[in-house]
Amino acid sequence: MAAPGVGGMSGRNVPAGGETSFRRKARGKLPAIRGARPSVHNGQLLVSTGVPSLDHILGGGLAVGTLLVIEEDAYSTYSNLLLKYFVAEGIVNGHEMFVASASEDPQMTLKDLPAPLTDELPKLERKVELEGPGSEVDSMKIAWRYQNLPKVESVPLASSRFGHYYDISKPMSPDMLQSVKTHRFYLPQIISLEETYSSSSKMTCDYSQLLHSIQQAVHQGGFDGSNPQRGEKNILRIGIQSLGSVLWGDDICSDERPHNVHSLTRFLYALRGLLRSSLSVCFITLPAHLIQNKAITVRVRNLSDTVVGLESFIGSERESNPLYKDYHGLLYVHKIPRLNSLICDETDTKDLAFKLKRKLFSIERLHLPPDLSDTVSRSSKQDVAGSAKLLSSGCGTAAVGKKHLDF
Repeated sequence: MAAPGVGGMSGRNVPAGGETSFRRKARGKLPAIRGARPSVHNGQLLVSTGVPSLDHILGGGLAVGTLLVIEEDAYSTYSNLLLKYFVAEGIVNGHEMFVASASEDPQMTLKDLPAPLTDELPKLERKVELEGPGSEVDSMKIAWRYQNLPKVESVPLASSRFGHYYDISKPMSPDMLQSVKTHRFYLPQIISLEETYSSSSKMTCDYSQLLHSIQQAVHQGGFDGSNPQRGEKNILRIGIQSLGSVLWGDDICSDERPHNVHSLTRFLYALRGLLRSSLSVCFITLPAHLIQNKAITVRVRNLSDTVVGLESFIGSERESNPLYKDYHGLLYVHKIPRLNSLICDETDTKDLAFKLKRKLFSIERLHLPPDLSDTVSRSSKQDVAGSAKLLSSGCGTAAVGKKHLDF
């Protein structure tokens, strides 16, 4: 009969050194990659989008192996800027880049990337601490109805910050750009592959060429495990500008009943499968406001992991509306992925707005000003109160007619 083991567990042999034979089961560890970290919610490997406040909304960052679609604003001003933030974040972290476009040469996009900020981060964080939601000044500006409501972090503190900040008035240094391997796909310069891709592929030739180029970048870089990567593991960031526009040979934006109705969805289906089996992540801007057949928009959203929509105030009546004077547009989170979990991580509020400064692109909670501001005239108050009906879930009961709430 064997002697009882340590801790009162009998039937187990104790080694001569006095240690038990029990060992904690080793779990699979995520690869240590620069610019990536595991999610605290589901353990998925995350990278930053280049906008810390957007990372916070998406549950900590953009999951590796997933597809993010940005539905462009009317003039593609802010969607292209978000794409540059995404690419710049990859350059700073040393990730391999793949940039594709049918309208602008990717070489020009890379030269126009914003410069990262390093010296002024403490100043930004100090400003948030002094003017944050818990300060006395802020409590005087915001009505009591909104003081205890959650607020999106426009500038997370250093302990929770993931990603970098950028100065859009300064270009990134050429030395930093040359330190990272980049792949460029400019559709007008690509040799036609009509002989290689037959009509049986059920995909337009432009989409087929783009998919073939992405597959080559993934395979040659060893991101799919086919070729072992030399040195430290790395991530491939894929950025595609204005996918689905007429410049890609697609007609979903020009006809209510396009002939190539399934080309874009087949491309996204194949791309999503490629991302799932590789250390890569994709960022796509899509002119959803130009797609006449809304059924295609629904299919694109279903085939994407994360979908975020932008609505710019440029050229609209909201640009001069006092209600939106502190913002440059609205942001809609249409879809967040469910990864290693039965439920997805949802934001605390549905009413989100963004504003752009020279050194900060921030996403904040959209709320009504107290008493619609004492400095606004009576007629302006009535206009603002009428537009307050646009704010539904996050701003309490909507105003009725030309009357506004009096707290």
